[in-house]
Amino acid sequence: MLPSQPPAPAPSDALEFGLEPPGSADASAQLAALETLRRVWGYEGFRGQQAQIIDTVIGGGDALVLMPTGGGKSLCYQVPSLVREGTGVVISPLIALMADQVDALSALGVRAGFLNSTQGPQQRRDTERAYLAGDLDLLYLAPERLRSAETVRLLDSGRIALFAIDEAHCVSQWGHDFRPDYLQLSMLAQRWPAVPRIALTATATQATHAEISERLGLDEARHFVADFDRPNITYRIVPKDNPRRQLLAFLRAEHPGDSGIVYCLSRSSVEATAEFLVSEGIASLPYHAGLDREARARNQARFLREDGLVMVATIAFGMGIDKPDVRFVAHLDLPKSVEGYYQETGRAGRDGLPSTAWMTYGLADVVQLRKMIETGEGDEAHRRRQGQHLDAILALCETVSCRREQLLAYFGQPGTGPCGNCDTCLDPPQAWDGTIPAQKLLSTVVRLDRRGQRYGAGHLIDILRGVATPRVSQLGHTDLTTFGIGTDLTQGQWRGVVRQLLAAGLLAVEGDYGTLGLTEGSAAVLRGERTVPLRHDPAPTGRGG
Repeated sequence: MLPSQPPAPAPSDALEFGLEPPGSADASAQLAALETLRRVWGYEGFRGQQAQIIDTVIGGGDALVLMPTGGGKSLCYQVPSLVREGTGVVISPLIALMADQVDALSALGVRAGFLNSTQGPQQRRDTERAYLAGDLDLLYLAPERLRSAETVRLLDSGRIALFAIDEAHCVSQWGHDFRPDYLQLSMLAQRWPAVPRIALTATATQATHAEISERLGLDEARHFVADFDRPNITYRIVPKDNPRRQLLAFLRAEHPGDSGIVYCLSRSSVEATAEFLVSEGIASLPYHAGLDREARARNQARFLREDGLVMVATIAFGMGIDKPDVRFVAHLDLPKSVEGYYQETGRAGRDGLPSTAWMTYGLADVVQLRKMIETGEGDEAHRRRQGQHLDAILALCETVSCRREQLLAYFGQPGTGPCGNCDTCLDPPQAWDGTIPAQKLLSTVVRLDRRGQRYGAGHLIDILRGVATPRVSQLGHTDLTTFGIGTDLTQGQWRGVVRQLLAAGLLAVEGDYGTLGLTEGSAAVLRGERTVPLRHDPAPTGRGG
């Protein structure tokens, strides 16, 4: 879909571009770009770095663009495609959205087409003929099409204005959405060295940025890194306690009748949450990969065109979606990475108006994701990368400082200062010395380990709180010296201790059943050589927390 770009104040044409380094467009092409923007999209001027990026590509230079969701990345290749001779070829993983993207461009008078596996033979032939005749401004291709010698011959037979590699983070094994088909895209420069390339992504750490540059051969390209701050989004993360009811309270209190997206980890949770919201009078639709293609397309189209709908989805939904008035993005489960969280929450508030990124987060999330990493596919290096991603999102959840400041620092923008528009700024959490509770919990793990036994969080908490359940009694765990030494904390508080120790790497999830064990850092805590500061979880409120 087209970018949501509120009209900017009209700058003077001379100031809009200015002189650029080698590889930039001449003055006439620069003015043609601005005229195209005004004529086709109706905007008076470019925003941020758009003008410099477009100038570079029109002039035949390569560009690597890191720009947050809603920053107007699409214009950075759409405008040059209309100004340069030939057809702009866009490599995109968004097969489900290509038809919508082409329809939206066609409605603006842009000649656009796509080639992917959803087309019939006649549709494909019509698109190919239009390309060969020079009748397309933009041609969208799925990355796997470039494995076909037939597609390469087709491109050779026409005139290519540029190559745009959208969602370029897919090329990175470090990134949150690795796509092997993207690895072959380095062949673009080898096969068509005179054609400028522009790679774009909304989420990239410094490591991902470097890997994209290396894998696509863009080290000599101009690199544009935009400000990743989305100041209109309020970030809130709340302890998980009946998450669907929490979500309902949040929607009724803050976003009644608003459009929004709710992300869940599993398909079954998507279905159950959508049904729950509908039963509570909130118009909702499900979206996940288990639905047939027609149902997904139908629900997606309704969400894009209707007001006040809530889409409940797995992460299969959202990439490339441009609905400017999404007022909230909610997560009922912990995302696997900060990159994923940032991209998903960035779908809120693309019109610049106040919006909310809201998430419930609990102990079960940490245990489940730790277990998925340990038992999942891939080598040790892959598991280590996944663990680092999880550590980063846990640190964001558990921080007592500004969430936005930590989020921006993750993407290479340190030192921004408190934002005043996240939960930790608006209602600062209190920290407390959790060293003694941590020692009590870890001592219980040690004593069970000496018996050759491992248990999950619930059983450990029962022992600490002196709850003689039939299982605790039957196993003889009332005889442990730690039985009943933790009655000063509630069950919920103890679960917070366990969650934060897991987040800090002072407890480990082991085995298929999510049992808990010690880590290398546990010994220092037990010896009193390391203190354990913990955050007080706020009490649940009517605001969904």
